[in-house]
Amino acid sequence: MKIGFHASHEQFAPSLLLALAAQAQDAGFDAVKSSDHFHPWSAKDAQSGFAWSWLGAAMARTHVPFGTITAPGYRYHPAIVAQAIATLAEMFPERLWVALGSGQAINEAITGQFWPEKAERNARLKECVEIIRQLLAGETVTHRGRVTVVQARLYSLPRAVPPLFGAAVTPETASFVGGWADGLLTTGGELEDVRQVVDAFRAGGGEGKPVMIQDALSWAPTEDEAFEQAIQQWAGSAAGGEVNWDLRQPADFDTLSRLVGRKEIGETVAVSADLGAHAQRIARYSELAVDSVYLHNVGANQRQFVDTFGSKVLPQLRA
Repeated sequence: MKIGFHASHEQFAPSLLLALAAQAQDAGFDAVKSSDHFHPWSAKDAQSGFAWSWLGAAMARTHVPFGTITAPGYRYHPAIVAQAIATLAEMFPERLWVALGSGQAINEAITGQFWPEKAERNARLKECVEIIRQLLAGETVTHRGRVTVVQARLYSLPRAVPPLFGAAVTPETASFVGGWADGLLTTGGELEDVRQVVDAFRAGGGEGKPVMIQDALSWAPTEDEAFEQAIQQWAGSAAGGEVNWDLRQPADFDTLSRLVGRKEIGETVAVSADLGAHAQRIARYSELAVDSVYLHNVGANQRQFVDTFGSKVLPQLRA
């Protein structure tokens, strides 16, 4: 089970994340995963770097594999997503994976399009995936449906098409992506909850395909600091349900965050100052036969996290 570092563009400046990616590699992390946001989850001390520009710079500076999650069909036309994937994969062979998801209004509604219900978003995603795959295969594509493509063809293609994962956080969506994705990207949490998502993916057609987890945690030298950082940085995400997909502005999530305390954040983020407890919890994902776990420390203490987990947690996991 590989352990990666999650680069959170909605929290930290691209220049800092560039340094952190190199630091994570040097500290022993196996890979890096990038978020892809237009708006952050909070308007306070927020960032929103462009993930695709950053990926090129970060991959040129390092040698580990990289991945990102993106939502084609709204902010990005699927032909442009395919071109971005092809360019990175041509420059950095066999180092890129991309997870495709149905999106969130906070990022995708900026174009002014109607923001649909989940079933319609899934249908649009499936259509976009088919277009992206055709373009990455070198085909000339004309398609008229939920999105339109007219005689599009990519001329800069990689030697090997990178894997296209499906992003899912519920068993229902995991079953849906199992039918078309090369693998699954999901979020961490209680082991049995994650197991239901992974099992649904495999039952839906994903048997034998790789599974990756993005695991949200908050570590600091003391328990109080760990909770303080989690609430300060990540309280808006504790809302859960359809709220995370449908709210449109960072200020809306800031409003929700006023209702979040230790109990609520602890249900969304693994908060602890105990490095051994973090190691034991992360190691349990191996029971699900997952391929990679990307650690997202939600606090602002990113450099301290990378060094400490690199020297004290990763050796425990590998032992």
